[in-house]
Amino acid sequence: MPTSAQVSRYLQITLMVAALMYFTRVITIPMTFGLLTAIVLYPLCQWLEQRRLPRSWAIMVCLLLVFVIGGGLVSVMVWQVTELRQELPRLSDKSDKMLLDLQQWLTTQLGLTMDMQIAWLRQSATNLGGKLGSILLGTFNATASLFFNLVIIPLFTALFLNYRQLLMQGLYEFFGTSNQARVYRVTTETVKTFYNYIKGLLLVYLIVGVLNSVGLAAIGLKQAILFGFIASILTIIPYIGIAIGALLPISVAWMTHDSLWYPLAVVGVFGAVQYLEANVIFPWVVGMKLKVNTLASVIGLFVGGVVWGVSGMVLFLPFVAILKLIADNVEEWKPLSTLLGPPKHQAN
Repeated sequence: MPTSAQVSRYLQITLMVAALMYFTRVITIPMTFGLLTAIVLYPLCQWLEQRRLPRSWAIMVCLLLVFVIGGGLVSVMVWQVTELRQELPRLSDKSDKMLLDLQQWLTTQLGLTMDMQIAWLRQSATNLGGKLGSILLGTFNATASLFFNLVIIPLFTALFLNYRQLLMQGLYEFFGTSNQARVYRVTTETVKTFYNYIKGLLLVYLIVGVLNSVGLAAIGLKQAILFGFIASILTIIPYIGIAIGALLPISVAWMTHDSLWYPLAVVGVFGAVQYLEANVIFPWVVGMKLKVNTLASVIGLFVGGVVWGVSGMVLFLPFVAILKLIADNVEEWKPLSTLLGPPKHQAN
């Protein structure tokens, strides 16, 4: 049973680590993504090395495969966006008509004259112009961060793969030779957990994206793949992610079809897929492999969002699983293991 002094020390360490992660997130987030990528690529890299391929070449082949897959996905999205651009003139004409209808409705139903509406639009444009500098600055920072991550994440991935034996040797020396077997066991299970989590997460995105795309294509919405996979990626944001992803296809369905049933059908498709994702797909594909209960998973998601934003929602769930693995192998942490999930000897 841990004493109050031990609990206080653990809380202090937790707060210090959280503060360190928050203030160093510029480098720790891409470093963690690089670690995750390295873990996912480790089986392939090891397989190539066993075929007498030098480690540097094996790492290069793995990274090249990632870039090819990523380039293929980007090409599909560009193709879908190009098709959407071809629809813009027709969407623009219909949106102009809808705007005129809205102006007439505001005049007849609410008594807002055209002069009052124009004055409100001018005031809104003035307010937006005052915020234009911050918007442009935010866009520039986001673009710079994207290019920085595109360079630094592959670099971290290559370094983790290349120096993995050195990292393990450092862990052995840090925890002492007497704990070498335990360190090896925990590290091995941790690698497997990360690997299974990433595989499961990618599979969830793929399944949800395919279901979204099939549903949108079935109701006759063009660019179904684009809208379906954007909404799939946004499902990582609990509760509101799918709603954000559905706004664009709902708007396009409303403007490209005269019937209200089409946007309602889009809502139905996303609602059904979201139900399946939350209650069937995600718990089955990801939750079972992480071996943590739902409460711990949700807390990990929200804490990750506070510390690292959206990136933290992706990364903190496997962190919880790692904490569970460590608690399973450290006698003093058994109560924490019970809180995070059922102990290993319990099957149900």
